[in-house]
Amino acid sequence: MSEIYGDSASISTTEYSLPNDSIILTPITTPNTVQLFLDLSNLQAGDEFELRIYEKVIGSASQVLIFPVVSLVSGMSSYVTPALCLEHGWDITLVKVAGSDRTIAWSIRTP
Repeated sequence: MSEIYGDSASISTTEYSLPNDSIILTPITTPNTVQLFLDLSNLQAGDEFELRIYEKVIGSASQVLIFPVVSLVSGMSSYVTPALCLEHGWDITLVKVAGSDRTIAWSIRTP
């Protein structure tokens, strides 16, 4: 397994693209099987963040949510997705729903 994207950022109410390390949401068009690891140790009581994973079902389509929106809350120290086969135009994002902006670290890995 090797890391293809990784960093940390202060996540706020603007949706943040993890592989792009930016608030600019640009689909990743390199096919890959990826697994996301999140460090949630900075979350405090009242914090809530959403994890969203998008993919184009076919190359000419628009991106859609392909993974259930996951609510990340205080008390969770980490979160790991299953391995996902992504191909046509994908993105993995975080956005704050409640609480304070928090720095969250991530690692997107491939087998």
